[in-house]
Amino acid sequence: MVNFGAVDSQLQCFRELGYLVLPGWLPLDLVERLTHEVNYWVDAGWRQRSIDACARPADGEVPEVVELDLAAHGELAVHPPLLELLSCNELLGRSFVFHHLHSDRRPCAGGGKSWHHDYEQPAGDRRRHPMVHALHYIRGLRPGTGGLAVLPGSHREPLGKDARGHLGTGPLPGEVLIDELPPGSTVILHSALFHTRRPPAAPETGARYMIDASYCRTGVRWPPVKPYWRQILDVANRRGLARDRWPDLFAERHFTEYVRPYERTRT
Repeated sequence: MVNFGAVDSQLQCFRELGYLVLPGWLPLDLVERLTHEVNYWVDAGWRQRSIDACARPADGEVPEVVELDLAAHGELAVHPPLLELLSCNELLGRSFVFHHLHSDRRPCAGGGKSWHHDYEQPAGDRRRHPMVHALHYIRGLRPGTGGLAVLPGSHREPLGKDARGHLGTGPLPGEVLIDELPPGSTVILHSALFHTRRPPAAPETGARYMIDASYCRTGVRWPPVKPYWRQILDVANRRGLARDRWPDLFAERHFTEYVRPYERTRT
């Protein structure tokens, strides 16, 4: 059961710290269906095809299946308790748009990911329009699976995504390491918060599951991160995922045209 009093307490600190932790947030039946879908997504090669389409956008290839085609992944993107939470003024407020979703299963002995953030507006815009990432650890986290380290307050620094990348995955003063979570847990980050996936000192045998979903406050146009972003929105709208209550959640007008990441840094 989620401790809603603890959630309210974390919300009060979100603007200062830039993250909140929701242990056991997702229903276990949804977790089981998501686990099966992640296995299918990876084993059938759809994840690799999505990566290839992003790596070679000039080829114009569009994956035949995207994450939101999968039943439970679509449910996760519009999970009512999550959308209600995001609609709080401390997070995104009443009007926000779905940005993207990534789904992955990695070996626990896999490498880490250097310190970075994932905020998509230019570094100088003062972060007036917040963006958040919901990191769903559907099988939980343990010290042997690789932890998530966050740097509280760093979302208020006007720095580029890779400004701390040269530091690798090493510990930083003031960091918080999150490596003990039960299945169905979610960590919500302000997307400009610096964080790292830290490899475990003693990896377990098995896999580390994570589904990463992102949402943005409306009022500015957001650059998409996948060249086939319109297809993703079309799938969501065709499936009726937004329902009547969230009419803007998958609206195309909130996005710019796709620009490759290296080209964004040159402008």
